Formats: sequence, C-alpha cells, structure tokens
Amino acid sequence: MPKATFHFPPDFLWGVATASHQVEGHNTNNQWWAWEQQEGRIKQGGVSGMACNWWENAELDFDRAEAMGLNTLRLSIEWSRVEVAPSRIDTAALDRYREMVRGLHARGIEPMVTLHHFSDPLWFAEQGGWLNENAVAYFTRYVEQVVKALGDEVTLWCTINEPNVYTVLGYVLGDFPPGIQDQRQAYRVLRAMLKAHAAAYRRIHQLQVKARVGLAHNYRFFDPYNPRSPRDRWVARIQDLGYNQSVLNPLLKGTWSLPVGVGFAWGLRRKLDWLGLNYYTRDLIQFDKEARAKFFGRATHAPDAELLDGNYGELYPEGMFRMLKKFAYMGLPLYITENGIPDADDDQRPRALLLHLHQMWRALQENMPVKGYYHWTLTDNFEWAEGWTLRFGLIELDPETQERTLRPSANLYSAIARGNAITPEILNAYVPVLRSELFPE
Repeated sequence: MPKATFHFPPDFLWGVATASHQVEGHNTNNQWWAWEQQEGRIKQGGVSGMACNWWENAELDFDRAEAMGLNTLRLSIEWSRVEVAPSRIDTAALDRYREMVRGLHARGIEPMVTLHHFSDPLWFAEQGGWLNENAVAYFTRYVEQVVKALGDEVTLWCTINEPNVYTVLGYVLGDFPPGIQDQRQAYRVLRAMLKAHAAAYRRIHQLQVKARVGLAHNYRFFDPYNPRSPRDRWVARIQDLGYNQSVLNPLLKGTWSLPVGVGFAWGLRRKLDWLGLNYYTRDLIQFDKEARAKFFGRATHAPDAELLDGNYGELYPEGMFRMLKKFAYMGLPLYITENGIPDADDDQRPRALLLHLHQMWRALQENMPVKGYYHWTLTDNFEWAEGWTLRFGLIELDPETQERTLRPSANLYSAIARGNAITPEILNAYVPVLRSELFPE
C-alpha cells in the first residue's frame, strides 16, 4: 500500500478556539445572560451557568492544551466584564485576563485574543447596541483599555468574530438577541461593526507597533442545488453576496456591496494584517419564492451527504481547500480561526478532522499562506441558542460536575500537532478507514 507523510511548515500554529461567554461562566452583565433567562430562547431550556468555569480555573484547561502539544489558543475578552458601565473599567477583570495570557505564555502557547465574540454589555444593548450612533466610539474606547492592559503580552488580535453571523441571527432570523427580524436594521448593524473593526485596527496600531490585527469571518459556501438552473444560480449568488461578500468587499476592496450598501468604503479597505476564516459546512441553495427573509433561497444538502449532529449541515471538507484558494490571492496571512463539527459520541470527528486538515495541507502545497489552525473547540461549551445540545469539544464536559474526559479525537489532534504532520501511523491508529482515500493505489 502506498505511504506518505503530510508535513506542515515548521512554524505552523496548532491551536483551539474558545469564546468568553461560552467558557468563563457567570457572565451576568451581558445581553446573552439576559436572553437565556427568557423562556424558549435556548434549546432544552439550557443556560450558560458556570459554563466551563474558566473565570476561576482556565489554567486547568491550559494544562490540557499544553499536554496535547498545542502552541496557540484563541480566547476572547468579555467586554461586559471589563467595562461594567459606560467608561467604568474593572481593573480586576483586566488583571484576570492578564493572568490568563501570561499563563498561556508560560506553557509555550501563543494567545490570539478576540475583542468581541457575540456578547455585548447590558448597558450597551440597552442603548441600542450597534444601532447607537456612538457604538463605534464605545467599542474603540473598550479596545483601547484592553490593549493598554495586555499589549505587552499579546500581539495577535482578532477584533470581531463573525459579524455576519451576529447580524443574521440577531437581526434577520431573530434566533440571537435582540431577536429582531428587520433586514434594514441588520444592514445598519453590519456596517457599524465593520466600521468598528477599522477603528479598532487603527487604534491598536497606534498603541502597539508590533500588533497583528485581523477579523474572523464565517465563510459559508452557497452552491446552486441544480447548477443548470438559472434561478438556483441566482439565489445562491444573492446569498453569497449578502452573507460573505457584504463583509469581505469593504475590507478587501473598499466598497460596500448590496444588499448592505453601495458606494466606497475607503476607510475600511485593507484594514487587515491577516484574515481569519471560520469554516464548518456549505449549503445547496434552491429557489423558493416563499423564502423572502432568506433572499428567496432555501438551503438543503446533497442527496448523498453525510449529515452532522443537530441538523448542523453536511460534512464537506473539500470546502476547506476551495475557501483557502479563493482568498490566497490577497497576499495576506490566512488563519483557520474555527473549524470543527458537533459530535457527542466522537464517531465522525476523527475522520472529519483528518479530512479537513488534509485539505488544508493541499492548500499549503500550492503555497497558499495558511499560518495556523484553531479547532473549535477544546472543551464542550455553551453553544449559544443550541445550549448544551451540540458538543464540539475535543474534551467531553459534564457541565454539572465539570468533569472532563478526553475524546479519541483529542489524542488524534495531539498526535498531529506534536508531529506537525499527518503520518501513516496516525492514520492507522485513529482512522484506518481513510487509508484508501488519502493513500490511493
């Protein structure tokens, strides 16, 4: 049987991604905590509660990441902990975050710090959130405080996580707070978040010469269900424009794109030192005249697709290569800032992990500038509107007892990270069923 080793660059970053509200516990001062208290908002009545108890014991999971051989970890700062009221900064909270990033460095793990990951302070939400005319200034003020406190420990900054997801789920579909279904408001929110990214980019660079600043974009493929159907092709294109290009065009080209806006956005152009890409799955889009809120497109999947837990979508690892190829032309470093699948019994994750990493390796062989990979996620956590029903962790968590159990995929990922390669031995040990696919005769 043919054998090969898929090597990665010697300075490649292997990590995991997390978010403050999903792991810290008892974030009672943000809009998500308030949302959880409303009946019917979270699947099966779940609440974040103590989450993974990181606010008290993050270092225990840092130890696990170190033991796995990881050399980077993406975590976020909770705005509502830092700025508890307008202009009122909790220095003790900043000290705790400083302890965390120092703890990562002590374990040989480089922190990537996200400044906004879905959660807003209650005071900010009560003033209209990103619809407030001062939202960009408020966010920049908070960012300045964080960078002044942590700038000697952190150089890899992610300003905002998935502004498209925040906007669509909060202001179009209404599944996230504030639970609004108003596309015009959604466009205003997205424009404000992109302007906030650019303002934060400029301020971080004023404060820190060596800063590397980017944004994490959730990229989703919208392929026509029937490529020969003009209507399917049209609605797939419209969905791509609304979900993907509305974020990327202002940042890469300096232009707004419909339906979010028209005209120049020069203040946003090239306000990226790197681009983060969060990739999970794709949709096949069929024209549906009844689906007005989704631009007349109905999402489905390939008839023979392997489906993921919780109706999350189809397993489509080829999208990893397609996505990286799409953005390699920019000349910017690329990070996979999130990638994973929900899989409570870990029967799909090992194979999905290897297939996605192999697609990333393919991209590297064509000199695409991929600098690191952050698996979502280290430990099962509170998955927003899905509560505790979706399990993305390499490590299983019982949220009641806080007991943790390594899944087989954790050992697989550890073996790849430690060896900086996918080897035949790893394949044979963890996913022998893939031998014929990755090493064809």
